[in-house]
Order: sequence, then C-alpha cells, then structure tokens
Amino acid sequence: MKRYADMVAEDRLLAEQWQKVEEIKELGFDPFGKRYDKEFMIGDILKEEAPAEDAVEKKVYKTAGRIMGYRIQGKAGFAHIEDQTGRIQFYARKDAFEDEKVWQLIRKCGVGDIVGISGTLFITKTGEKTLRVSEFTLLSKNVRSLPEKFHGLTDIETRYRKRHIDLIMNREVKDTFIKRTKIESEIRSFLNERHFLEVETPMLHPIVGGAAAKPFITHHNALDMPLYLRIAPELYLKKLIVGGFDRVYEMNRCFRNEGISTRHNPEFTTIELYMAYANYETMMDLTEAIIQHVAQKVLGTLQVEYNGKDIDLSKFHRIHMVDMIKDVTGVDFWKEMTFEEAKAIAKEHGVEVLPHMTGVGHIINQFFEDKCEDKVTQPTFIYGHPVEISPLSKRFPNDPRFTERFELFIDSREYANAFSELNDPADQRGRFEAQIEEAELGNDEATPEIDDTFIEALEAGLPPTGGLGIGIDRLVMLLTGSPTIKDVLLFPTLKNLK
Repeated sequence: MKRYADMVAEDRLLAEQWQKVEEIKELGFDPFGKRYDKEFMIGDILKEEAPAEDAVEKKVYKTAGRIMGYRIQGKAGFAHIEDQTGRIQFYARKDAFEDEKVWQLIRKCGVGDIVGISGTLFITKTGEKTLRVSEFTLLSKNVRSLPEKFHGLTDIETRYRKRHIDLIMNREVKDTFIKRTKIESEIRSFLNERHFLEVETPMLHPIVGGAAAKPFITHHNALDMPLYLRIAPELYLKKLIVGGFDRVYEMNRCFRNEGISTRHNPEFTTIELYMAYANYETMMDLTEAIIQHVAQKVLGTLQVEYNGKDIDLSKFHRIHMVDMIKDVTGVDFWKEMTFEEAKAIAKEHGVEVLPHMTGVGHIINQFFEDKCEDKVTQPTFIYGHPVEISPLSKRFPNDPRFTERFELFIDSREYANAFSELNDPADQRGRFEAQIEEAELGNDEATPEIDDTFIEALEAGLPPTGGLGIGIDRLVMLLTGSPTIKDVLLFPTLKNLK
C-alpha cells in the first residue's frame, strides 16, 4: 500500500500546501488547531445594525468559518468566511496585531482554510457589512485545493460522490438541505401539536410486511435466522394503536431492494402516522393540512414551480380511480365484468396483463398506471383502489370490490398513500393468503408469508383507524425545486467505482 507521504510527493499542489503547513508550524502555530469558542453564527451577525466605516463600534463579534474568498496583499486586505448560516467579509490590517507573526500567519492562509476571528462590525463604502479583525486563529489548514471559485463544482457525478465539496462550493446545495431540515421539523411540530406521539419501531424485521416491495435480506448470527431491512413500519405502528396509543407517527428510513432513478433510492425517508377513530377521508384532510402548513412555513407561499409547471398547493382535488380511467380512456370499470372480459379490454387498449394478475382489480390498477398517472399535474387524491392491490385496506361497504384507500399525485408522482385500516382479522388473513398466491405466480413485490403476530394483534381489537404515509424525499424535491432525488439526499446510493 502506498504511503501517504509518497502520495503527497507525487501531487505538486498537495505538496505545496503541505509545505505551507510546515511553514505555519515554524511560526509557532498549530495548523490543525483546537477548540474555539464561537460566540456568533455569521447569519446572526449579518442581522446586526452596523455603523459606517469611519464610526467607532465597541461590540466585538467572535465567529468562525471557512475562507471562501481571499484578497490579502501587502499590509491589508479583505476575505470572506462562511458557515451554515451565511457568509461575511472581514478586513485585516498588519498594524492591528501586536504579534507580527499573526500577520505572517494570515498571509499563509487562503481559500478553504477554517479560521476563527474576532472583530467589530462596520459597513464599507460599497455597502457591505464587514468585520474589522482584531484577533485571528487558524483552526484547520486546507491541504487539498478546492475547485476554481468562479465555476465551482459542476460535474453531477462528482457532486454526489464528494458531497462535502459540493456543500462547500455550492451555497444553493447547502440551502436545499437546510430547507429539508426545516421541512421535517415543521411536520413534527404540526403533528406534535395535534397530540401525535413520535415513536421508533424496529428496522430489522423477522418477516417481510407492511408494503409491496423487494426487501434487503441479512442474517443474524447469534439467532441463526434471516432478517429483513424494513420496507415499511406499518404493522408495528398499528400494533401500537391496538396497545392503546391513539395517535402515533414515525419519520425514519425504509429500504427497498429495487432500482435507482430520479425518483427512487434504495434507502429513503418516509413518515407514517396512524390515528384511531379516523378513516381515509380524515387522512385526506390531514395530508392536505400537513403539506400546506409546511409549504407556508418554509416557503411562505402555496404556489410552487416544479418541473416547469405551476403547482397550486392551496387546492387538492379528489377523484375515484375508476372515474378517472373512464374520463381518460372511456372504459367504465363500474360495470360488473369477468376477468376474461377485463383482459380483452386491456388488450384492446394496449395494457399489459402480467401472470400474477388474477382479478379485474389488477387490470383496473394497471389501466390507471399506464393511461392516467401521467395526466395528473395539480395535487389530486386518487381513491378507491381495488381490493386486489390493497391488502391492508378496508373495503367500501357499498362496493367491496374497492377499498377506502387513496394515493396523492402531484405532477404524475405519488407523494402519499393512505387508507382506512383493515381491522377485521379474518379478512386480513384472507388478504395475506391472496398475497402468497400472487408471490407464487411471480409477483416479487407481494408479501410471501403471513404475519401471525399481526393477526393476533388485530384479534385483540384495532379501533377504526386511518393510516398515512408520505414520502419525505419527494416532498423535499417538490418544495426545493429539485429534479432528482439525489439532490435532496446528502449521500445518495451510487455504484462503487472500484
């Protein structure tokens, strides 16, 4: 294995930076610093009133950050430092320091170095708030040069693989992730104020359940048993409702061993919540309220531009899946028909019927996905999913072919999935059995076994309950105008270059 010293020797720019490290040591300073008591975030300093350049200001601001611009020559100069809250200019003069070595240290610093400064605030003749430095401390010397400042880091692949550099060079990227944190915080605040309890349930599941998806499989050595990274926390959360909690939610990671695209990442963040004595209509109202609350708090508006389209979050539409299919294709699935008749209609309209599809409901859902999904632009609740594709949902009392379930679509993308939870243990077992049959017919997203512990929980009594899941990553994409999920994940899953 090549030694680090040999690697440095082969890289001219790296070697030059390490030479500066040695020169800084010779001046008597530690190039990699120690604790620094930062008293002000830069964003807070920028909010302060500043006097004109020739006025006397007594308040001293002590802050720290990374140097992002450096124009110090001769006996004075300007530079900019940045932290997560903002960027501020500072002004340094040789005669401001009693120890001349401090000025020599400043001359050996540059873009990328992390420094601590203390100084008074003033406004330059060009109107820029600036700190007049009285104390300067090097906290960490940058030895690997950053990308050229005027062009930044633009290569997409490099940006994702070297997110730390992407965050340094592209302020808008940092702002996206600050917004993400605010979005998640506002969701929690909204739910906490309405008596929802945030809980944590297992990431490792003994069987696959809670959604239709391929799992990641691992093995527990001590117990000598397979375990699955969770595809959804649903069944555990509903057990908590059985246990007497009225309102619970969990915002955390889920894992699905499926493809990677602009919309999908193998690990992703969702929020799932459950509310006793509610139904799918309650969840519609709640979904609408959550998204509007977050947009208003984080963006200050309910009008969002995304993917070149103006999205109005002030109004959510509602339409039954069968009605939309009829509107778009003219096919009326309200009519009673046999599976063979439905297959013939599908063939006529170019809708594929897969081997695991055994009921009319499968074909109805495929019709929607193939013919209607891309027609939805404004926020729309598509409800009334067929029972064949909704193993955990209550049926409509007046038409048991369909369930009290909805999905929220915006600009052809699914953002939420919810339903009135099935609480009949006999019906639930039958749905699980149907899923096993689908798995045997080749549907690799169907649940391949029955969760008997969940059935037993239902036998103890699950009150009428509404459940909701929202994809956090997609919501962040919408509210930050990000075209791909990789733009809202700090470290997206990427193919190993090695």
